[in-house]
Amino acid sequence: MRVVIVTESFPPDVNGVAHCALQTARHLVDRGHLPLVVAPAPAPGVKADALAAPCPVVHVPSLPLPGYPQVRVALPSRRLAAAVTEHRADLVHLASPFVLGVRGMAAAARLGVPAVAVYQTDLAGYARTYMGAGEAAAWRRIRSVHSAADRTLAPSSAALHDLEAHGVPRVRLWPRGVDTVRFRPDRRDEALRRELAPNGEVIVGYVGRLAPEKRVELLAGVCGLAGVRVVVVGDGPSRPPLTESLPGAVFLGRRTGDELARIFASLDVFAHTGPFETFCQTVQEAMASGVPVVAPAVGGPLDLVAHGRTGLLVPPCDADAVRDAVAALAADPALRAAHGAAGRVMVEGRTWAAVGDQLIAHYEDVLGARRTVVAA
Repeated sequence: MRVVIVTESFPPDVNGVAHCALQTARHLVDRGHLPLVVAPAPAPGVKADALAAPCPVVHVPSLPLPGYPQVRVALPSRRLAAAVTEHRADLVHLASPFVLGVRGMAAAARLGVPAVAVYQTDLAGYARTYMGAGEAAAWRRIRSVHSAADRTLAPSSAALHDLEAHGVPRVRLWPRGVDTVRFRPDRRDEALRRELAPNGEVIVGYVGRLAPEKRVELLAGVCGLAGVRVVVVGDGPSRPPLTESLPGAVFLGRRTGDELARIFASLDVFAHTGPFETFCQTVQEAMASGVPVVAPAVGGPLDLVAHGRTGLLVPPCDADAVRDAVAALAADPALRAAHGAAGRVMVEGRTWAAVGDQLIAHYEDVLGARRTVVAA
């Protein structure tokens, strides 16, 4: 199968869309298929690691998003349509289509190539956060883009229900995998723990982008808990104000790979604060690392966290609830151990290989339906 993956982000970017697109390309290659990636070009001077890409990558010109330069937005280019044509694509995979993905959808339609759109970003939630309005307009765009696809894949039950409620047709569930070999409990590092919490504090970690929609400032109350040390991993435009609003927190910046896995496993509690997660990959990585989770009871975490068994779900955007949930886990080592162990068991079957095979099955369904229509 010849697949063109049109993605709004790809490594060296570090985010959920880039990571999922990379894992998808790797799995297709592993299963003997022929993927090609089309993505925005990285910033000038930033080299995309050719060794990290398992297949050819076509970069289209891009510009930084105003106010958030870590995000690159693709400019109009003929390279995309040319790539789909020259690759002789059987199917176009649209990863979180918004700008480049819209053009990918148009190219697929012109060429008569089936398209599968993967919904990953809560654009409506972002519109509320950054503009204070525009939610209805965001949903109109989402509906327009995804209605043109042969199939839309939602990462969680909550995302699926949102899409269907807003009139998006042909939606199916496709979750995300987790690297259970990289993220595992035995990477816990006592030397790192002593460095982060020299007085033996309970270490509560956040991992992710530092941006307004992530609501990391909700951890301010946790910073005030006795015997607790907050550790923040990630970078973004909110880092400067967060260093003021989270007194005593340790900011480690962006970390990846085995180093990130070591940090995850060295936490005592993982706290996620963002209310706009369609999935929330970092929750799965914490669970794979044997760490109990505190997360908002909304969106992707509803599918991932078994409340009272693998962690605690709290009302979204409720700083007191986050503080109280963390305090309950911090005070009970046995409860933390039980929740962490249960979380690891829960995600052990959610490998990228398993969900990658589910994705290929979706591709085959779409191709089969197209062939049936043509034959009729």
